[in-house]
Amino acid sequence: MHTETQRVAALAEAQQKAAAFFARIAESLIRPGISESQLTREIAELGRREFGIEQNWHKRIVRAGINTLAPYDENPPDLTLGEDDILFIDLGPVFEEWEADFGRTYVIGTDPHKLRLRDDVAAAFTAGKKYFQEHPHITGSAFYAYVRQLAERAGWEFGGSLAAHMIGEFPHKSLPVDKAVAWADAGNHTPMRGLDPLGRERHWILEIHFVDRARGIGGFYEELLTIG
Repeated sequence: MHTETQRVAALAEAQQKAAAFFARIAESLIRPGISESQLTREIAELGRREFGIEQNWHKRIVRAGINTLAPYDENPPDLTLGEDDILFIDLGPVFEEWEADFGRTYVIGTDPHKLRLRDDVAAAFTAGKKYFQEHPHITGSAFYAYVRQLAERAGWEFGGSLAAHMIGEFPHKSLPVDKAVAWADAGNHTPMRGLDPLGRERHWILEIHFVDRARGIGGFYEELLTIG
């Protein structure tokens, strides 16, 4: 059994590795003319070759153009990245026994609306994390409502059905946790802070998904909420 100090350090290290992985993806793989499916394969190869990633705790998500409107559970048709495009990547790599969950938005070209969306999801993550830290007794539903407000204030629509979810040692999904308390969504009226069924602190990932349905674009940003 890991101590809480060990758990926090391990989850933070897994995220640091994920951030380095995404930096390599951005500098070497993202380009016009590649399909989402081919980019997904190249990401998997890069992860194995340079970061030793053999497992992912959730499906790899690479979405461009209108597909960036789609929430996690959907599987839209394969698209090819254009010369002036927006895309986001959402990965759940496992480093040793520790899960990471990391998402970023990228813009190919100089479209100001897409660039603003990319920057706004990052800013909303910072605001959401600050709000969480300032409200120690916040419930999942109250936090979800706040994140939705962040989208509206910035002139976007919130595209997800949840704002945060729990994370931990792999596979955290095997924990006997009721989904009603494992997600920060409209139906979770329990405090987000507290102990999991094994008596450990609950740790959360914050998901920001803003969309503009009229223009057919979305942006995504995701990482640890409770650590760092």
